[in-house]
Amino acid sequence: MPNLPSLALKCFRELLRFKRYSQVGIVGCLLFLLWLGTGCQAQVKDPGVVQITLWHGINPPPNRDVFQDLVDRFNQTHPTVQVEAVYIGQADQQPPKILTAVVGNAAPDILWYNPTITGQLVELGAIQPLENWFNQLPIRSNIDPTLLEAMALDQHLWSVPMATNNLAVFYRPSLFEAAGITALPETWEDFQAVAQRLTRDDNGDGKIDQYGLILPLGKGEWTVFSWLPFLFSTADQLITDDQVNLLNSGAISALGLWSDLVRSGAAMLSAPERGYEQDDFISGKVAMQITGPWTLEYLEQTGIDYGVMAIPTHDQRATVVGGEHLFVMKTSPKQEQAALQFLDYVLSQDFQGRWSLGTGYLPVNLQTRQSQQYRDFVAQQPTLKVFLEQMNWARSRPIIAGYARLSESLGRSIEAALLGESPEVALKTAQDRIDLIFN
Repeated sequence: MPNLPSLALKCFRELLRFKRYSQVGIVGCLLFLLWLGTGCQAQVKDPGVVQITLWHGINPPPNRDVFQDLVDRFNQTHPTVQVEAVYIGQADQQPPKILTAVVGNAAPDILWYNPTITGQLVELGAIQPLENWFNQLPIRSNIDPTLLEAMALDQHLWSVPMATNNLAVFYRPSLFEAAGITALPETWEDFQAVAQRLTRDDNGDGKIDQYGLILPLGKGEWTVFSWLPFLFSTADQLITDDQVNLLNSGAISALGLWSDLVRSGAAMLSAPERGYEQDDFISGKVAMQITGPWTLEYLEQTGIDYGVMAIPTHDQRATVVGGEHLFVMKTSPKQEQAALQFLDYVLSQDFQGRWSLGTGYLPVNLQTRQSQQYRDFVAQQPTLKVFLEQMNWARSRPIIAGYARLSESLGRSIEAALLGESPEVALKTAQDRIDLIFN
């Protein structure tokens, strides 16, 4: 049993960073901790079988079903290791549950989550480094090297990608045609001009009936995630010499682009913290939206026309890597070795092929991407080619211990700029806040 008081102090500091974590939730976690502290543990029914638990938040439900089928296949072919996959809620609901479980010595054996949580888990001593195991894998050379950036922190590898994706711009070809637009925008200037041409007041009442673009309003991670491709396109970064640097020319330019789109009337703002919803895109109220390949199956079901284009460039091509990783939690040597067997399976060509064909996520295994079955799949869904090509210049979000605080401060500055504050002032406020927190 770990030192509960010291772990609790660390974890509750992390819990309080999540601004939507209510007092009721904190009390609930305290009660949960008391229960965990009694040492309640799941009993292994068969001593010859290693039972491991995997927590995840896979959505939508059809994707969850695909994953469960893959877990069942693993269990059938690995009789001495049995994996139980447990859905623990949407991704933004999971951090308090994860941190509470770490405090109470009741963490799962494998955790599915966004790699931006890596730094927090490392600080808490909750996960195992994986480089010794990973570097000896025969399939190691087949894993997309772009993804290594999100696996690493402080010269260690802490996770492996289960699948990947990135952001691009979805558009409605019929609305482009109606506006007389025959070429897709490639630069920021083109992007602004096209968004303006797609913005219309059809009945002359002074109200816009169709916007060129929808941008996410809110302080949450989705807003930051959607904005980062534009920052990366300036060739600037959020971290310079291990220091957070928000007040750089690239960040000001990228935030200025979004601010200008809203101020000119070419972009509408989403409902707060709902920038991923596609209702306005599907209805034709907006002609473009920034999102990823996980939406392809849903858009197919709607029957609307749509296309996908790369993120417009400023100084260089850029996008941001998405997708969740798997972490091996510190439990026991036997459990950890069993967990590594499952991770090996997840990285395999077979798993990656079945998962990608079933969900639209991009395979992390390059052999899977080159297989005839997957190439046939892409031929039937050619919009995937944009996302596959963009993996050549995709970048990860910063993997640092304080990413949650960085993201929140940056999200607040993006929201402030979209609501009318100057980008310089918004970013200066965020930088001052970060300096105070980190220092």
